[in-house]
Amino acid sequence: MIYLAIGAAILWFLVGLGRGKAWSPRREWRFLSAGFALAAFAAAAYVGIRGAWEISIVLVILGLWLVTTARLNPAAPAAPSPPPQPSREMSLKEARSILGVGPDATPKEIKAAYNRLIRMAHPDKGGTTGLATQLNAARDRLLGG
Repeated sequence: MIYLAIGAAILWFLVGLGRGKAWSPRREWRFLSAGFALAAFAAAAYVGIRGAWEISIVLVILGLWLVTTARLNPAAPAAPSPPPQPSREMSLKEARSILGVGPDATPKEIKAAYNRLIRMAHPDKGGTTGLATQLNAARDRLLGG
C-alpha cells in the first residue's frame, strides 16, 4: 500500500513538472486531497473487512475531512484599487514646485523635467501611484492638457 502512495506522489510531481504552469499549492492540494480521501475510504473498507472497526471508523472520518477540504474554493483575489484622483485643481505654483521648474520654463523643459521624475516615480519602477498621479497632474496643468 505504501508503494502505491509513493508511486502516486512521484507521478503527481512529474505530471506537475510537465505541465509548465506555475505551481499553485491551493489547486494542487484539491487534487491531492481528493486522492488521499479515496485512499482513506479504500483503506477503511479493507480494514473494516479484516475486522478492525476502530481503525476503519478513523479512516472514514479522515476521508470525510479530506473530501470537505478538497471541495473548498479559494478566496477570490481582491481587485486592485484605482489610483487616487486629485480632489482639487492644482495651482500653477504647486505644479512648478512638483516638477521643479521655474515660472519661465518652456514646454520642452517641462516635458524633460516630467520625464526625468516619472522614470523614478512610476509604480512599475518602485514608485507610488500617488506620486505618479501628482506628476501627471502637474504636467497637465503646466502644459494645458
